Amino acid sequence: MNAAAPLLLQAAEADPGYATAFVPPEWVLVALGFTMVLVFMALIMTRRLTPMVALIIVPTIFGLFAGAGLGLGDMIIDAIASMAPTAALLMFAIMYFGIMIDVGLFDPLIRAITRLLGDDPAKVVLGTAVLAGAVSLDGDGSTTFIITTSAMLPIYLRLGMSPVVLTCVAGLMNGTLNIVPWGGPTVRAATALGLQPTDVFVPMLPSLAAGVVIALTFAWFLGLSERKRIGRIDESRLAGDGGAFPAPRIFRGSDTKPGARATLRTGNIVTLAGGRGGVPAATAVVDREDTAMADTMLDPNRATLRPKLIWFNLALTLAVMVLLVLDIFPLAYVFMVGAAIALVVNFPKLKGQADEIVAHAPSIVGVVSMVLAAGVLVGVLNGTGMVDAMATWITTVIPASLGPFLAVITGVLSIPFTFFMSNDAFYYGILPVLAQSAEHFGIAPVEMARASITGQPVHLQSPLVPAILLLVSLASVNLGDHHKKVLWRACVVSLAMLAVGVLVGAIPLMA
Repeated sequence: MNAAAPLLLQAAEADPGYATAFVPPEWVLVALGFTMVLVFMALIMTRRLTPMVALIIVPTIFGLFAGAGLGLGDMIIDAIASMAPTAALLMFAIMYFGIMIDVGLFDPLIRAITRLLGDDPAKVVLGTAVLAGAVSLDGDGSTTFIITTSAMLPIYLRLGMSPVVLTCVAGLMNGTLNIVPWGGPTVRAATALGLQPTDVFVPMLPSLAAGVVIALTFAWFLGLSERKRIGRIDESRLAGDGGAFPAPRIFRGSDTKPGARATLRTGNIVTLAGGRGGVPAATAVVDREDTAMADTMLDPNRATLRPKLIWFNLALTLAVMVLLVLDIFPLAYVFMVGAAIALVVNFPKLKGQADEIVAHAPSIVGVVSMVLAAGVLVGVLNGTGMVDAMATWITTVIPASLGPFLAVITGVLSIPFTFFMSNDAFYYGILPVLAQSAEHFGIAPVEMARASITGQPVHLQSPLVPAILLLVSLASVNLGDHHKKVLWRACVVSLAMLAVGVLVGAIPLMA
């Protein structure tokens, strides 16, 4: 396979559609591509830049080094145009579910979950994993994260738990179940190699089961860690108010660092626990308009409640979900119409509609700005030829002696490559080349396809995946903090799925 190595010294073919300044050799594009992604990850994980700023500045700088020249703007605009439907979908989905939260549609669900799980952080985190896994079966990450966050975030805030744990568990479960045959990766792998999705998926059921068990195990231990960190004091000394939500409780610790002060929101009162033994340090009144979207669910007497319209709102939500599954109309349009109807019915006055839109503006701006900013990264990767160069490079550096192990190698490579690039680029660009090479060693294309989907738990954490940007935005979590907690766990799940696939014979260890 090294025979093609001289290709790395050749200049990449310039896209005639862009006014590039120059065309560097492929090895330069490969180096720039990987370095760009690593620099971006380092900046957001060390909190030097916000994800949106990093998504704009880092690719712009590397794009200029890659010879984009005056064509840089066109590359980015083309990428943003392709992502506009996704941005519209997320914008109106956030608005729709935000309205449903405000009017109280999910309040009965929250009360039921609270009664079932109680106030045990370990059970809450495990319940989050089970809920995210169940909803993930529909194959849509955005829906999974919206429902999971809507149901569980208020409980996390009330108990003083870290929202990063929520995003970690939800992202891990959704990524693990992303290999279902009606999901994107399995269909892409099957299509690229001319296979049936069921032939790829069914032998991978033991791997999927192992991945789910490991993800649930991670969730349980994260819950135990939260239980230990919070260190709740004797609740018998605190009187409950008998309402929909328990009275405020005081906890030790904080959302991120043990020993720091904890903030517990309930209604408009914030109790600050500090000092030793969780002794209250202060009690302050917080402006109602200063709360986040999900915090409105913590006030059972909020002015936006519409208890008389709960059945209409439930019917409307079910109709939206059915239309999403039937895929009759574009998803963005479904949520547009749904949000408009919800506003008109629940808030018939103009001022009420305007106030409701403004109330969810911070959440909308946060996620939509990151999706559009991701267009800069995608535009530079595609427009400068970095993605093509990286795909060619990986097929040329694998020694011929490793050919019999190409199935396992493909599974390992799927972890970083589906994180650094889109599923389309990996499954339609890299997998066919690897599969063609593997056939010379007696490895069937279906076996290569199975190996290629084991990296999905890591892929779903990529900043190029709009759904994960939606998740961290809804939970008000920094993307870098999410990556610190979830990436190594996702790698463990991916490698375990690959190992189980080898053990049961779905993926050959060697030809």
